[in-house]
Formats: sequence, C-alpha cells, structure tokens
Amino acid sequence: MPLRVRNTLSGDTEPFEAEGEVLLYLCGLTTSDPAHLGHARTWVHTDVMCRWLEHLDYDVRHVENFTDVNEKIVARTGEDGDDEADVAETHIEGFIEDMRGLNLRRATVYPRVSEHVPEIVSLVETLIEGGHAYESNGSVYFDTTSFDAYGQLSNQQVDSMEAQGPEDERAEKRHPQDFALWKAGGVDPDEIAEHRHEEALPAGEAAERAQTWESPWGEGRPGWHIECSAMAMTHLDSTIDIHVAGRDLVFPHNENETAQSEAATGERFARYWLHTGLLETDGEKMSSSLRNFFAVSDALEELGPNVLRTFFCAAGYNSPQTYSESAIAEAEERWERLERGYERAVEALDSADAYATATDGVLREAAATAERSFTEGMNDDFNTRVALRALTELVNELNSHIEDRERYDYVGLRTAVETLETLGGGVLGLEFGAESGSEGDVELADDLVELVLDVREREREAGNYERADELRDELEALGVGIEDDDDGTTYRLP
Repeated sequence: MPLRVRNTLSGDTEPFEAEGEVLLYLCGLTTSDPAHLGHARTWVHTDVMCRWLEHLDYDVRHVENFTDVNEKIVARTGEDGDDEADVAETHIEGFIEDMRGLNLRRATVYPRVSEHVPEIVSLVETLIEGGHAYESNGSVYFDTTSFDAYGQLSNQQVDSMEAQGPEDERAEKRHPQDFALWKAGGVDPDEIAEHRHEEALPAGEAAERAQTWESPWGEGRPGWHIECSAMAMTHLDSTIDIHVAGRDLVFPHNENETAQSEAATGERFARYWLHTGLLETDGEKMSSSLRNFFAVSDALEELGPNVLRTFFCAAGYNSPQTYSESAIAEAEERWERLERGYERAVEALDSADAYATATDGVLREAAATAERSFTEGMNDDFNTRVALRALTELVNELNSHIEDRERYDYVGLRTAVETLETLGGGVLGLEFGAESGSEGDVELADDLVELVLDVREREREAGNYERADELRDELEALGVGIEDDDDGTTYRLP
C-alpha cells in the first residue's frame, strides 16, 4: 500500500504524492519558555515522518522556525535575558540542545522571525496591493472578507467566527475577524502583564526593551501569522507539500497562514496539512501557561531519549496522548524489551553457535512479516503504533529462537537484527546499542577532537586559513558541532 495521509484541509485520508523533493514546514516554538514534552511529541513525530519519507526514497527539505518576536518573550525580560532578543537566544540554545538529546535529525534550516522582517514587509505590501489588506493607524490588517476561501482549513464560516486580536485593535479594523499583519509601535505593557513571572522586569520596563523595525507604515512589529508564511515561502516555495503543526494551531494561526499566503500568490499554500494531537496530563493540555509541563531537558535526564521516543511512538501522531506514570512505565518496559532482544540477537549472531546451515523458517518469516507490518503501518498515515508493535513481535520471535535452539540460524538472526536497525533505528530513531560504548571511548573522542582543534588553531596562526577551514568542515561532517567566539572554540560531540 502506498503512503496515505490524513489531510486536515480535506478531512480525508488521501494518497500522498510529491514531485521530486518533499517540502515540509513545521510551525516551531515561541522562544519564551523551555520546551516541554508536548512540544517534543510534535518534534519526534515530525522527525519520524521525515525519516519514513526518506526511507521511501524521497528527498526532504525540512524547515522549522523559531518565533523570536512575541509578547510572551518580552514578558521574560530580566528573568531569562536582558531584552527580547537575549531571552529568545537563551531559549533557542536550550531548544537545540533538547533536539539533539532526543536524537532528532537536523532540519534543513531553522529560520527566525527577526532575520526575516524584510520578507515579511514585502509580503504585507503584496497583500495591500492585491486588495487583501489595509493600513489603519500605522498597523496593517488582513481583510478576511476579501478571500472567499477563508475558513477552509478550520471548516468555519467567517460570519460565525469570533473577533480576533486584542480589544484595542477592534476599533481599527473593518471586520471583527480581520487579523494583524503588522502592528504599529512597540509592545503595550498590558499585553505582557498576564504572561509575566515575578522574577521578570515590570511590564513597562520590559516593553521598552522589545524589538521594533521600520516599515512603510511606520515603526512596528510583525503580526504572528504572517511570520510563518514569509519564512515558509522564503526557504521552501509558494506551494509546499506538507505543513505540520499542533492541533491547537488549526485556528486561528494555520487558517490565517493559508489565507494570507494564497491571497498573495494565487496558489495553494500547503497540499497536505498534518496536525499532531495534544499531549494531556491530568485531563488538561500540557502547557507552559498552565505550569503543568515536564521539561524536555528534565525528561531526558530522567528517562533518556529511547524511552521518550518509544512513549511517543506508542500513539499515532494525530491522536491525543496522555502523559502518566503508568504510560511512561509501559514505555520503559517496552524499550527495555526491544533493547534486550536486540542485544541478545547481536550476541547470538556474533557467537560460535550461529551456523550458516541452520535454518529457522519461523524466524525468517517473522522478520519478513515485521517489515511488511511496519511498512503497512507507516504508510497508513505514519501509524507509529502499528510500526512499534511490529518490532515488538519480531523481538518476541527472536527471544524464542535463542531460547529454544542450540544452533542459531545465522541468516535469520542477521536479517532480524538488520530489520530492527533499519526500521527501529533508522525510522523510529531508537538508538540500539547506543549505551554499549565505554566512558573511555567518550574520553578518547574528546582527546582526538581537541587534538584536531589544536592543529586547526596552529594553522590559523600560521595564516593557513583554507586548511583550518577544511579541518573544521571535516569535524562537522563527522557530526561534531564547532562554535568559534571571542572566548575561543567550543565543540559538541554527536
């Protein structure tokens, strides 16, 4: 069965079709708080989607933004940084560390709002010229009545929608449903007061440290929705293949993205909209604002990436999932069973008891069945629950083979192990055998990297900058992250 996906736009499960490179955009995080497991759920499922598409021989261009311009970020001034930009930088650094900790493959690019203001202004100008937006007191609003398809994604009628934006904006707008593309001036202290923590600066002082930019309509800041349209079209195209976002962003954010993008270009903005279900705890959405979240960094330290990925993969991306002690305990048990089964199989495969002439038709068929079931599950709207079950059943058969036989089927074991590595490791992102290396191996890797960096520094001091750059490139090709700043050079092992 070829890949089929549940498209929020149509409400149907449709065959997935793409020509050449798959263009995928994920609505990233607002950089005001640490990432929590609700965010990690969307990250992991998007990562698995990209891995499966690549497994199907698609090239994937994956773009995920950081929203570093927002009133919630300003509200953290004095608590997490000296101004809005500094707060954003603090949390972006944490996000990237969390992403690497979760064994996420790197996106093609991580654009930030603050570096795309010229593209945002240009897009707003296009909408004004096309009669889809209007200026009012230095702000610019999208005219929802100018776009006949408004409401198509969230399946709503314009007349029945609630008013958008703060109360003080509504007097400036032609229609209550219109939304801001550009906001005049800076940040109103009242807009950040509700998001402020006690450790932060007073709202008025924090607002003075918010970022603003010049525009044809005066000094101001971009609206929330226009940002994603500008970044997606800058780094992908006017039409993208897949847009991923949390279910809670369907309206108004994704609806407004669709309207402004299609109004500007006259083309379909996203061909497939895939929305991840929410992670709930104690019957409520896990949320920074509700303070009921489990930070990704803490979860990684306590549980590790494999348990977390096993937990997330136990439910399909588009269904809600409940975080609880029992659900985590089940994920721990499942991962331990997968890991133990894999390690036993590798040990048996590399033992003297594995024979070329020994044959176990049941084991070989189990490997083939696991691959078929895994493929059927993933092609059914990236159903990781079915895929994970297929691997668990394969491990069960591996255990039976090892326990019941004195002479192991080498070919059958090798096929099963490679199936676990290719599908469980390559697609679900589980790290089989990752903890088998010794602490000494890590220390040796550190020593070798430092040795190369010492050689690189000597080359730079001698003026051999081209060779120094080649050494840096070679380290980065191995997955070693290199950062040069005024204090020297730091690195991060993969």
